[in-house]
Amino acid sequence: MSKRGKRRPVSGDVATNRKATHKYELVERFECGIALEGTEVKSLREGKSQIGDAYAVIDAGEVWLRNAHIPPYDQARDNHDPERPRKLLMHRYEIERLIGRSQRKGLTLIPTRIYFKGPRAKVELALARGKEHRDRRREIRDRDVQRDVERQLRDRQREA
Repeated sequence: MSKRGKRRPVSGDVATNRKATHKYELVERFECGIALEGTEVKSLREGKSQIGDAYAVIDAGEVWLRNAHIPPYDQARDNHDPERPRKLLMHRYEIERLIGRSQRKGLTLIPTRIYFKGPRAKVELALARGKEHRDRRREIRDRDVQRDVERQLRDRQREA
């Protein structure tokens, strides 16, 4: 096995989208805040949210997170809707830059992880381009070749 091994979530990570790097080529990443209700914050701290099918859209100059599932908080009387769209908080110049790049080059916005930075919940948003099937096959082939090379080098070191 290589030295890196399996990627472990960073401490503070609430949810990660591990399929994003497989399905998409991540061009650029952005850190943005997320507007949450009180019970959503408590539910996030329990670490049960899912962002596998989530995506972000730009609507009327605002960025919205869709299809992110934050389950209801068990001990609350008045809970939130788990699938509601949530507003992402970014600077105006970042949003304008995203609008230009996503429309011109056919890119999409994918959340890669949700985490806490101090007391605030943050979302890492990636500008991504979809991979074609042959790109994925090429990636798998390159990974297998690299693994074989490492194995042969390791075997030679043992013989010497």
